[in-house]
Amino acid sequence: MVLLAFIIIEPDEGEGRAILFLVLAGIVALTYLVGLVYIGAVWNLACVISVLEKIYGLKALKKSKNLIKGRIWVSSVIFVMLEISFFGILGVFSAVVIHGSSVGIFGKVVLGLLCYLLMTILIHFYLVIQTMIYFVCKSYHHENIDRSGLAEHLEACYVRLDREKDVQLEQVHV
Repeated sequence: MVLLAFIIIEPDEGEGRAILFLVLAGIVALTYLVGLVYIGAVWNLACVISVLEKIYGLKALKKSKNLIKGRIWVSSVIFVMLEISFFGILGVFSAVVIHGSSVGIFGKVVLGLLCYLLMTILIHFYLVIQTMIYFVCKSYHHENIDRSGLAEHLEACYVRLDREKDVQLEQVHV
């Protein structure tokens, strides 16, 4: 952007060069944002692939790129909406709780807790949506979803469930 400014805007030139700079800067910014959204959508799907399958790193990114084909618009729109929500909550927290002077200390605490609660809900919702996009993309490409293998993989790697020693609320003595 700075290089564009030095090339296009000269002190002796008029308003035409400034408008040309703004148009070129807009094109560069739009290209950047499109790339950012695409990389974000591929990255989110790769995170789910690395958890649900035994594929990690660049292989997960490559599989994510291939899997997201055909559903890139849907996943991009969902990704953008979730990111706008994320930055909206952060902006409200920053503007009202950190820099807000019109709200008293009690109001800041209440709004801080509300922002914390909303952010926690949003993060959990984000994780569920990422997983749903993964299953939608797999079904779009007619890939088989091995539910029993997936359950075994998750139990072996992440959550060890001992079904014989399940504790129920009725068995607890206080």
